Amino acid sequence: MELIVDNRQNKIEVNKNLIDIIKNVISESLKYEGFDEDYEVSLSFVDNEEIHTLNKEFRGVDRPTDVLSFPLIEENDFNIEFEEKALGDIVISMEKALEQSREYNHSFEREVAFLVCHSMFHLMGYDHDTEENTKIMRGKEEAVLSKLGIVRE
Repeated sequence: MELIVDNRQNKIEVNKNLIDIIKNVISESLKYEGFDEDYEVSLSFVDNEEIHTLNKEFRGVDRPTDVLSFPLIEENDFNIEFEEKALGDIVISMEKALEQSREYNHSFEREVAFLVCHSMFHLMGYDHDTEENTKIMRGKEEAVLSKLGIVRE
């Protein structure tokens, strides 16, 4: 698994510990779904202003959000002939992640881990567009985070 990180914000520090947690979440999410490790994931850290612009442009929603997912593979189209297969892009608002960690009363690292895990399941084809799909996706997220010992505090 290759992680490409683009830190486009300067409000919240991104340290090695956070990157290690993110790599573990990505790797465990891939394993949980039976994917091999030959995937590349692009991760951008942005501020609320940039994610607001992206959310409006790509989803038509005129407000900041916590995370956006941009899958690069079509459903069941995993036969790409590259050494590393690009799974997609994850964009996280670090400001929103910090706000939510305080709101939910858990660590910033736990919030970022959840957002990455949530986004990974979007990249692997899941959505929360119905109550049933939401239940399926939440179960997968909780299983991965629990396996890694990243639980709500």
